[in-house]
Amino acid sequence: MSKLFVSILVSFLFISCTSDDSDGGAIGVSELPETPVENEQEVEEEEVKLTDEELLDLTQKETFKYFWNFAQTESGAARERYHPQEPSNDPNTVTVGGTGFGLMGILVAMERGFVSRSEGVERLSNIISFLESADRFHGAWPHWLDGRNGKTLPFSEKDNGADLVETSFLVQGLICVKEYLKEGSSEEKAVAEKADALWKGVEWDWFTQNKNTLYWHWSPDFGFDINLELKGYNEVLITYVMASASPDFSITKETYENGWASSGAIDNGASACEIPLIVNHAGSSQKGGPLFWAHYSYMGLDPSNLADAFVNYGDATLNHAKINYAYCVDNPKNYKDYGGDCWGLTASYSRNADGSLGYNAHSPSNDTGVISPTAALSSMPYTPEESMKALRYFYGKKDQLLGPAGFYDAFSPQYDFWVADAYLAIDQGPILVMIENHRSGLLWQLFMQNEDVQRGLDNLGFTY
Repeated sequence: MSKLFVSILVSFLFISCTSDDSDGGAIGVSELPETPVENEQEVEEEEVKLTDEELLDLTQKETFKYFWNFAQTESGAARERYHPQEPSNDPNTVTVGGTGFGLMGILVAMERGFVSRSEGVERLSNIISFLESADRFHGAWPHWLDGRNGKTLPFSEKDNGADLVETSFLVQGLICVKEYLKEGSSEEKAVAEKADALWKGVEWDWFTQNKNTLYWHWSPDFGFDINLELKGYNEVLITYVMASASPDFSITKETYENGWASSGAIDNGASACEIPLIVNHAGSSQKGGPLFWAHYSYMGLDPSNLADAFVNYGDATLNHAKINYAYCVDNPKNYKDYGGDCWGLTASYSRNADGSLGYNAHSPSNDTGVISPTAALSSMPYTPEESMKALRYFYGKKDQLLGPAGFYDAFSPQYDFWVADAYLAIDQGPILVMIENHRSGLLWQLFMQNEDVQRGLDNLGFTY
């Protein structure tokens, strides 16, 4: 679903932050602490007892259930969506990018003891075996797969083949699996070798069409008709990094600089909410795009000291999160509850005008009064205090917001506390992984220690 921002965002007008923009899976068992309901004072005392660390533990453990309890049955891979009130809704659609996030999430669960190491390795092996036999196009996987047989499920009419961006999200996870298991038992080493071989089979350079840029899609029926060039700043930096890191199908530095960096035009000297934007946010150049742009590429790729010839990505991601937070605190549309502990605008399920469930790429330029928990929680490495305040707000509303696989995807206090009681893999995964990067740096360490990744960054002229 991450591609929907392309069509959603281009129609919005952008003004300053302080202006008014008026224009099936098994059911998991909750592991929340039992709270007495007969005495309100006792309820408050019980909640106070949860330290920050305990609340982070709980959040990660509950969120992990999306990728464990509610995975697609045969493949073990991540379902695109899960609706607890309708568990038979789309039970076999596997999301390739979300599965990459899920691979990383399983490593977190193994490290934290949510599952045993042997259980984790078994699930990882099952998923990787599924990916080995699934449809691929010049090495790249499609956006969606049928979890029963590995066949392509079209994302749209012409999007029925390779999806290079979703593939790069998956590859990010495969590299972390390789690094986590490479020194383990013989069984673990075998899984690591398979993960390594899978990502190295992607023919990244083929997706340049012999030009100095990468293209998102290719279809066996429509070729490159979608013709969507990968340019930043958005969620696709990881695609260029992986393409450069490939031992056999690498791209040139010129491809990166002309494509992602637009020959330097990615740089932006403007500010939003009195905070420098640093980069041109594609389609949202005045107030910043949806916050998942600061998450998806950086699940393994550590932005902390990452810089190319044009941008310091540590500053860019930090400021992106700060602007999103500051906008919600400013709250120019006067939405109910927006503020220092209720914030976070990103792509997620959303509330349609008639109250039905929809999807939208929420941002300061496209604010409909819907808060997405993944926005603030996945920003924990950037805004730890602000994100923890949001987590305490969400947990304080746990009777409404916390379901069988973590916090629900979206809600709106403005509309009688409307809740999208549903989940998306690409929203749950960053919560689990980015909280872990905040706490231990686990996935950042694994990914950044990979020799191919380091060579790829060196080839593009990065410091890191």
